[in-house]
Amino acid sequence: MAELDITSPLLSSPSSYQPQTVLTVHDDQDSEPSNLQSSLPTTILHQNHNHGRTHNENGHHSSPNPYEFLRSGGFSVPASTTVDPFRNETPFISGIYEVIKIVLCLPIALARLVLFGASLVVGYMATKVALAGWRDKQNPMPKWRCRLMWVTRVCARFILFSFGYHWIRRKGKPAPREIAPVVVSNHVSYIEPIFYFYELFPTIVASESHDSIPFVGTIIRAMQVIYVNRFSPTSRKNAVNEIKRRASCNVFPRVLLFPEGTTTNGKALISFQLGAFIAGHPIQPIIVRYPHVHFDQSWGFISLPKLMFRMFTQFHNFMEVEYLPLIMPSDHQKQNAVRFAERTGRAMASALNVVQTSHSYGDLMLLMKAAQLQQEKPWSYMVEMARIESLYHISSLEAMDFLDKFLSMNPDPSGCVKPHDFLRVLQLKACTLSEEIFGFLDVEKNGSITFKQVVQLSMPPGGFPSSVYLCLLFLFGSAHVLKLPLFRQACELAFAECDTDGDNFCTKKELADVLRHTFRELDDDEVQGLFTLFDTDNDGRISRDDFFYCLRKNPLVIAIFSPRLLRKNLSKAGDKMLEDIV
Repeated sequence: MAELDITSPLLSSPSSYQPQTVLTVHDDQDSEPSNLQSSLPTTILHQNHNHGRTHNENGHHSSPNPYEFLRSGGFSVPASTTVDPFRNETPFISGIYEVIKIVLCLPIALARLVLFGASLVVGYMATKVALAGWRDKQNPMPKWRCRLMWVTRVCARFILFSFGYHWIRRKGKPAPREIAPVVVSNHVSYIEPIFYFYELFPTIVASESHDSIPFVGTIIRAMQVIYVNRFSPTSRKNAVNEIKRRASCNVFPRVLLFPEGTTTNGKALISFQLGAFIAGHPIQPIIVRYPHVHFDQSWGFISLPKLMFRMFTQFHNFMEVEYLPLIMPSDHQKQNAVRFAERTGRAMASALNVVQTSHSYGDLMLLMKAAQLQQEKPWSYMVEMARIESLYHISSLEAMDFLDKFLSMNPDPSGCVKPHDFLRVLQLKACTLSEEIFGFLDVEKNGSITFKQVVQLSMPPGGFPSSVYLCLLFLFGSAHVLKLPLFRQACELAFAECDTDGDNFCTKKELADVLRHTFRELDDDEVQGLFTLFDTDNDGRISRDDFFYCLRKNPLVIAIFSPRLLRKNLSKAGDKMLEDIV
C-alpha cells in the first residue's frame, strides 16, 4: 500500500451522521463500480441513459449520454450536509446591548491593547535572546534556552488576559509526554496556539507561511516548529517523517497538531489530515470550547482586525479546555492511520457534541475565492472537498480551477448558469451535442446548472419531511469525466486525429477539419474560439501539452471529438490500457 502523507486521504463523514432522508435511484446498468456503490449508501445517482430519450420521475426528458463512448453511465452525487463549519455567527455588531458594551469597553480596550503590545515585545525580545547563537535546530533546544522561554510563556498568558481570557476553565490533565507524545486539538481561533504555547510549550506543525509573520514567526521558531507546505507532496512527506522522529524521542517536546488543518466555528469537526496518526503513537485529544451569547469568538469567515477588536471590547471571554482520555492505537491501527484518525475524530466529536463533516481546507479556499469575486452567497460554493478528493482524486487546486471556470460563466445571484453562458465559456456551438453536454449536468432539466445545485426531494406521507440535497453537479460532472479510465486514452486519440501531418502540433486548419465532423456548419469565428481555447500558450499552434492541459481544465469538451473517436476502437484500446494498469 502506498505510504500515507500528512494530508491524504482525508476522512469522510463518520457513519453516525446521516442526512434526514436518503433516496437512491437505480438503473438497469451499473453506473459506478460496485465497491463504490456499497461505500456510498447515501448517494443520489444522476443517470444519463445510453440511447434515445427517456423520462425521469417528473416527466422531463433526459438527453442521451454524450460520454457513453468513454464508458460513462452517469455520475453519482453524495448527499451533502447543510452545516457551514466556517461561518462566524456574529460577524457584525448588532443589538443595543452590544453597542453599549463596546462603548463602555473602549477605554478598557486601549489599556488591553497596550498590555498586548508590551507582552508581545517582551516575549519577542526574550525569544531572540533564547535563540541567539543556536544553530543545531535538528536536536532539542538546550535546557537553559528553554528556561529563558518561560519569560515568553508568561507573556503569552498576559496576551490571553489582554484578549479578555481572565480565567480559563480546564477539565482533566495533560498526560505525561512519555505516555502521550502526540496531542491533537480542534482549531477554532488563534487563541488555542497561544494557550498551548503557555500551557504545554509543544512542538507544533505549521504552514511555511507562518515563518514570515512579524514577531510570531520568531516565537514559533523557538517551539522547534515543523513546517509544511500543504500543496507540496515532498514537504508533506518530510513533515510526516519529522513527526515520527520527534514523537519517538523523549528528549523532544510533545508534538501538537490541529488535524483539521484550519480554523472552524466550533459547530462541527471537519475532516482530519493524517499526519498525527501515521506514526501510531498514543494520542491525547484535547477539545476547546468558547461558550458565548452575544459574540462568536471563532476565527471563521471574519477578518483578524475585526475579531481582535471585538475581543478587546468584551468584559470577559469564556474558554474551556478539556483533556480527553488517551487513545491507544491497536496493532491493526498502527498500520492504518485512517482508522486511528476516525476513532480519534469520533471521540472528539462526541465530547464536543457536534457532527463531523467532509469539509476541508479546500472548502475554505473555495469560500474565499467566491467571496473575493463578490458572489452573493459565497458559502454555497463549498463542496466538502475531502469527499471530492476521496471519490475522484481531485485536489483543492483543481477544484479552484473548476470554480474559476464556473464563475466565468456569469452565474446569476442564485448561482445558476444558463446554456448560452455555459456554451460561450467552453466555446461550443449550439447544436444537439452541446445540448446533450449541458443536459448531462442539468439533472433537474430546468434549463440551468449550478456549481452546487439544490435538489428538492419529497417523501411520501408518513415519511420524513422534504429534505434538501446539495448536488455538486458542475464539479462532480467535470471530475467524473476527468477520472474516467478511458479519458486519457481519448485525449491521446483525439490529438492524433488533429495532428494529421504527425509533427506533434495541431494547426487551426487541422482542428477545423476534425471539428466539422461534429459541428457541420462551423464558421471561422467559432473555429478561432475553439482554437484559442486549446492554444493555452498563445503561440499560434496547439502542442500536445496545450491539448492535454486544455482538456484537463475543460474535461467536458472531450465530447466534441466523439464522432471521430467512435470510428476508432476506443473501447478495445481502453481495455488494453486497463490491463496494463492492473
